[in-house]
Amino acid sequence: MDMLLLRLDAPLMSFGGVLVDQINPTDRFPGKSLLAGLLANALGWDHRDAQRTARLQDRLRYAARWDVEPLPFVDYHTVDLGQEHLVDTGWTTRGKAEKRAGGSAKKETHQRWRHYLANGIATVALTLIDISQPPSLDELEFALRRPARPLFLGRKTCLPAAPILLKRYQAENLREALCRIPMADPGPGRHTPARIPACWPPEEGSGAYEDDVYDLRDWRNNLHRGSRRLMFGFLEVLP
Repeated sequence: MDMLLLRLDAPLMSFGGVLVDQINPTDRFPGKSLLAGLLANALGWDHRDAQRTARLQDRLRYAARWDVEPLPFVDYHTVDLGQEHLVDTGWTTRGKAEKRAGGSAKKETHQRWRHYLANGIATVALTLIDISQPPSLDELEFALRRPARPLFLGRKTCLPAAPILLKRYQAENLREALCRIPMADPGPGRHTPARIPACWPPEEGSGAYEDDVYDLRDWRNNLHRGSRRLMFGFLEVLP
């Protein structure tokens, strides 16, 4: 199997769990929507390319492991909507005015909890199904080597500490690749876990448990749209 190996190393990462009110959670492992968005950004696609990004998301298959376990981190912040310059009108992240309805939410303090993973290093083995469609694995490899825009891992504040593309690789399957690739150098103050937590497609072998993950995105409407199954467990990585 032909694949790309990615190394996700950043002070902060966020893997886009399902948003509930003002709570922005992060999933335990990178998901399909995160990887599709990362690759689309490297290719130079934008919000007008929602259909292409959705097709890319559907074609992705991957496995991931933690070389260095991250620490959970919550960013709590508030906005006082009663300030004179914020009364009546807000602004979206896309720079458009947003009128507020009545009630206390119009002028009281808005709270938000954003969850992150701090100081972790993850390795991802990624491939594509239906290779007759663009983009090809060659195009993705080139885009990660020479990205059209700066890349980030979940949120724009989550900048990688090192190049994301590790190398092109051949293995029987994605899970086997993660067992064969040496662990990342943790560096000072970080440690490789005694047991290597990982996730992979269920058809590539059994693990500790299989579960639903909610990592599929409707890119046109910017909403989570469904679930799929992943296997979770621990890997024995060759020295």
